[in-house]
Amino acid sequence: MSVRRDPEVSEGRVPVVALTGYLGAGKTSLLNHLLRTPGARLGVVVNDFGTLNVDAALVSGQIDEAASISGGCLCCLPDAGGLDAALEKLAHPRLRLDAILVEASGVADPLVLARMIRFSRVDRVRPGGIVEVIDAVEHFRTLDLWPRPPARYAAATLVVIGKDDLLLEAGREAMVERIRQRVRLRNPHAPVLIARQGRIDPRLVFDTANTEDPQDQLPIAQLIREQSSRRHGEGQGHGDGQGRGDGPGHGHGDGHDHLHARAASVALDRPVSPSALIDLLEDPPSGAYRLKGRVCVRGPKAERGYLVNVVGSMIGVDALSAPPQPGELVAIGTDLDPDVAERRLRAVAEAPGGRPDAAGMRRLRSYLRRGRV
Repeated sequence: MSVRRDPEVSEGRVPVVALTGYLGAGKTSLLNHLLRTPGARLGVVVNDFGTLNVDAALVSGQIDEAASISGGCLCCLPDAGGLDAALEKLAHPRLRLDAILVEASGVADPLVLARMIRFSRVDRVRPGGIVEVIDAVEHFRTLDLWPRPPARYAAATLVVIGKDDLLLEAGREAMVERIRQRVRLRNPHAPVLIARQGRIDPRLVFDTANTEDPQDQLPIAQLIREQSSRRHGEGQGHGDGQGRGDGPGHGHGDGHDHLHARAASVALDRPVSPSALIDLLEDPPSGAYRLKGRVCVRGPKAERGYLVNVVGSMIGVDALSAPPQPGELVAIGTDLDPDVAERRLRAVAEAPGGRPDAAGMRRLRSYLRRGRV
C-alpha cells in the first residue's frame, strides 16, 4: 500500500547561514570558532580553503562535508547554480547536518547572497541568517567611505564587530559606537555584538543535536580545539578578555570563551492559538535574536504540527508530519531578559487554542515553505 505524502510537510530543512564581511574582516575566524562547537554537524561552503586554519582534506573527509565553489564570489555565479549545487549536496538527509555555513568572499554583496539563499531551488534548505563581520580598525578606511552607510548593512540579521582590541584604548568605545550608529541607520533591528576572533555563542547561529562529537565522523571540532590550545598555550588570553558584549552575558576572559547568549523556554502540552503564535513570531520578546519551537495548532479538521523559526526579522514555518508531543518554544539572545521572555512565551502557551482559528491559520500558512521579512 502506498502512503501519500502531504505536500505541505517539509520538516528537517537545514538552515543556511551566510558569513559576510569585507576583505580581512574576520569571517574565517568566526567560521573556525563555529567549527569548534562540540557535537556540531556543519556543512561549509567557501570560495577558497587557503585561509582556513584547518586542513582542507580534514574538512572534506568528514561527514559534515565541505563544498568549494570556484569561479569568483558567490553572488557572481550565473543563476545561483554553483551555490545550489553545493547546497543540494550538503542538505542530503544522510548527512543529518545542523546547519550549512556559507563563507562569502570579501567582495560578495550580502543583499544578493541573501536573495540567492532565500530563493534557492533546493527544497531541503531554509534561510538561517546573515552574519556580517566588521573590522573595527579598517572599517572607515576600506568600506564605509560615503555619507550614507553601506547598503550591505540592510541584509544582516546579526552584526559582529571584531578587532576592537587593536584600537587605541582612548578612542575604542567611541569608534565602536560610531560603527554601531552607522549600522543602525541602515538596519535598526539587527543585534550588534563585540566579539574578538569571532567568539560568539554558537546558539545564536545554529542548534546541535549532540553535545559531543559523533562517532561516525572525524572529530574535527576536537582537532581544532586541540590545535587552538597548542597555538595559544596554557594561560594565554586571560588579560583583557576575548569575547564580550554591550551588556550582560560577557565572556569570562580566557582564550576559549565566547560571548554567551541567554535563553528562555516553555513546554507546550496542548494546541496553541495560531493567532497568538504569529503575534509572537512577528513581534518576538525584546532582545531575542532567535525564536524556535515545535507547536501543535488545531486546524479545521484535525490538529497539525509545525516547526517555527525566527532569525532576526526572518520568519519561517515548516509543517511537521505529526503534532509534537509535547511541543516547546525557545527564545535566544545576548540581550534577552529571560524572565520577561518566558512570560511572553507562556502567554502563547496559555492562550485558548482548543477551537479552530481560520484567520490565524491563514496567517500561519502564509509563512510556510519560505521565510519572509
